[in-house]
Amino acid sequence: MFRSFFPNPRYFFGSAALWGLIAVLFWFFVAKGAGGIIGLANPPAEVAPIIGIQGFWSAAFIWFYLYFAFVVLAFGLVWRTVSPHPWFNWSVWGSALIVFVTYFQVEVSVAINAWYGPFYDLIQASVAKSRPTPASEFINSLLVFMGIAVVAVVVGTLTRFFVSHYNFRWRTAMNEYYASHWQTIRTVEGASQRVQDDTMRFSSTMEGLGTSFLDAFMTLIAFLPVLHGLEHYVEELPIIGVVPYPLVTAAILWSLFGTGFLASIGIRLPGLEFKNQRVEAAYRKELVYGEDDPTRAQPETLAEFFRNVRLNYFTLYFHYLYFNLGRILYLQTDNIFPIIVLIPTLVAQKITLGPMQQVQNSFDQVRSSFQFLINSWPTIISLISIFKRLRALEAVIEGKPLPKIDLEPNSVV
Repeated sequence: MFRSFFPNPRYFFGSAALWGLIAVLFWFFVAKGAGGIIGLANPPAEVAPIIGIQGFWSAAFIWFYLYFAFVVLAFGLVWRTVSPHPWFNWSVWGSALIVFVTYFQVEVSVAINAWYGPFYDLIQASVAKSRPTPASEFINSLLVFMGIAVVAVVVGTLTRFFVSHYNFRWRTAMNEYYASHWQTIRTVEGASQRVQDDTMRFSSTMEGLGTSFLDAFMTLIAFLPVLHGLEHYVEELPIIGVVPYPLVTAAILWSLFGTGFLASIGIRLPGLEFKNQRVEAAYRKELVYGEDDPTRAQPETLAEFFRNVRLNYFTLYFHYLYFNLGRILYLQTDNIFPIIVLIPTLVAQKITLGPMQQVQNSFDQVRSSFQFLINSWPTIISLISIFKRLRALEAVIEGKPLPKIDLEPNSVV
């Protein structure tokens, strides 16, 4: 799955994570403030942030772009030297591009959050009639938003185009690897489906989850300081009262609760999804045999295969019943959680509409980052199932015994 596309994956991913951590820490503690050496200094903290697309080519952003390029180039050149790979350009440089674009899209969200403050304060001034609010102010503010939105649309569209090609290259690499070992793996139950369908699903699902994780991580890095900077509006939480870092504390505790809760009630689903693929593959395989052999796919045989399919689906439906109940209940409560957190602040009339919108949006961004597992759990379940199926092929190629789940009967017990 990974060795076909990435150079020496066992060490590559570990070194990438370590190098990334070092790069992030070095940026925040050293490099971020060093841009002034070449005339690209970050503005002082008391300076208001730039609102609009011009922020994307400000000195601070250009300095980060250069730093990111240097970090990626250094890492990539080392790996190209020590472990050449035919898919290196796509797996390493392509992955780096996806990481950068993910970061850029997070910064677009930060830019929109900065736009919320003055825009909603303008609306409040108009509603409260506290000062004149000519139409030109609204038009100019909306034009600023449109500029940011255009950047988001263009970058998002081009990113999806690139990612589609990235996914297909990964599938191609896996397909070539498994096809070269076809005579070894062809006896594995459902081998044809695993090579044809599971490779496609694995590459796209893995990329999607990886991008979502990076987005959550980078959103957390970008919005935690923003959320902390807005905490001077919020002094206490409902029921709990006054606590240090109230918004950050509330976001973390609520997200950890949801993650643990859903992980505990969804623990059986990956194995059931795996078995579902097995019984479907067995049923389809018998039908394919029946196309050429009249003695195969007899009604009694098909009924037995379909009985296994039905039993597995009914079991899945039952377990998804309580899983979805818990997930939907949590997510619906999640929609109003920021308002609940702000109730003491609203009652004390310590916040205006603009900062309130910024707090809500920042809180949502941080909370959703911590809720990566919650939002991605159904996809993770599917990915684990696909991984188990492809891992059986690799076990045969490596001369190892099949995983235990592959040796279990098709019927659900």
